[in-house]
Amino acid sequence: MNRTEMEMSGPGGNRRTRTVKRKVWGGLRQWKLLGMFEIDQQHEFYSLTCMMKEGLCAAVQNTIDNPIPNEFSEDDYKLEVTQIHKDFRMETFAGPVFASLRRSLGMSEKEYQHSLSSEGSYLQFISNSKSKADFFLTNDKRFFLKTQNRREVRFLLSNLRIYMEHLEKFPHSLLVKFLGVHRIRIPHRRKKYFIVMQSVFYPDERINARYDIKGCEVSRWTDPAPEGSQVIVVLKDLNFEGQFITLVLFHQCERVCEADHQRPWLLRQVEIDTAFLRELNVLDYSLLLAHQPLHQDERNHTLSFATLIMRTKKSVTTGSGPAVPGAVLEEDLTEVNVRTSQSQITETSVDGGGGGGDSLDQDELSDRAGAESAELREFQAQNRRLLPNFKNPLHVIDGPEQRYFVGIIDIFTVYGFKKRLEHLWKRLRHPGQTFSTVSPPEYCQRLCQWVQDHSK
Repeated sequence: MNRTEMEMSGPGGNRRTRTVKRKVWGGLRQWKLLGMFEIDQQHEFYSLTCMMKEGLCAAVQNTIDNPIPNEFSEDDYKLEVTQIHKDFRMETFAGPVFASLRRSLGMSEKEYQHSLSSEGSYLQFISNSKSKADFFLTNDKRFFLKTQNRREVRFLLSNLRIYMEHLEKFPHSLLVKFLGVHRIRIPHRRKKYFIVMQSVFYPDERINARYDIKGCEVSRWTDPAPEGSQVIVVLKDLNFEGQFITLVLFHQCERVCEADHQRPWLLRQVEIDTAFLRELNVLDYSLLLAHQPLHQDERNHTLSFATLIMRTKKSVTTGSGPAVPGAVLEEDLTEVNVRTSQSQITETSVDGGGGGGDSLDQDELSDRAGAESAELREFQAQNRRLLPNFKNPLHVIDGPEQRYFVGIIDIFTVYGFKKRLEHLWKRLRHPGQTFSTVSPPEYCQRLCQWVQDHSK
């Protein structure tokens, strides 16, 4: 038991705890913006986060040294690997499964390891969440680490297979990407579970507003930071009233504006993801939303219809394309436009009837069109979209003026007996008002409706 724990356990512990906290917080070094603090040697979590970094480095090295299987058995989903360190033990759950998810996101293990275990200190994020969890960020702010209780971890691991199947079927899902589940054991202290997640708000240097949306009214207002302040405040539903996620652009000269397809995609993907959570019988999850202004050179991107079709086709072909599902790199556009032009020339020569042996006959053209049509149907069925050429593209949607960061988090609250009682109590306490604790079908429908009502 450390000094802080002993003071908490003794007589007058509450008073002493406040004194210790004031001392600890007074020594914290601010990290660019308030609400996020560097965990330096004076921080109460310094020792813990150093152990996390060391343990995660070794855990990822284990996946580097042992190739990921192409197919997973039930044992892989139940796998627990314990690594012994000088002052602690680190247990990693379903390591190969999470490594395969990282790979599907275009993330190398070395890159992931470097981010988790770089020399820079972790950051503590001060959340206004009611959860008792602790939130940490890697120094580059790319990955979140969040402490979880045993029940939540068991829930995730028991549903890991269907979670992976959902992401495979819908690779552009907005669900938070869980990248690792671990347990750290320190002698004479309670074991601590934590998960590693991809940050929805990455990179966040230019983000000027953040929201946590649940689609209801009760307790859904947060006082904004004072004007001119640099404090990070995560706002809520009522703070967003009167605003919209604006994704629509006007058509220009028969050219297809990519953003015109974004709102239908967003509505459909929220519907797909919340339906999945409804089947898991969960509620109280949040739609994270943030926005930042686009630079001038990022605005008014338009694509010809032919180029749009070719990019769509390329994003379906994952074998030779970029690692991130659906992403199309800027250098690919030249090749796409050349291939489009060649295709148009070939079709003209066939229609003109004067071509030689190099032209395609009508049957070959029909077969090619059929194959492309099937690929486009697959693309549509998976609700894919053309991802922006940007870091963290799965959670980024560009409108005409703003770049939006969107993701669904906190998917561990099951609608059990306790939540049913809470629902009945809130109905009596807040008559005529909407609150978060409702049945999963109602929660799902309400959040979908919120997105529809607040986007255009």
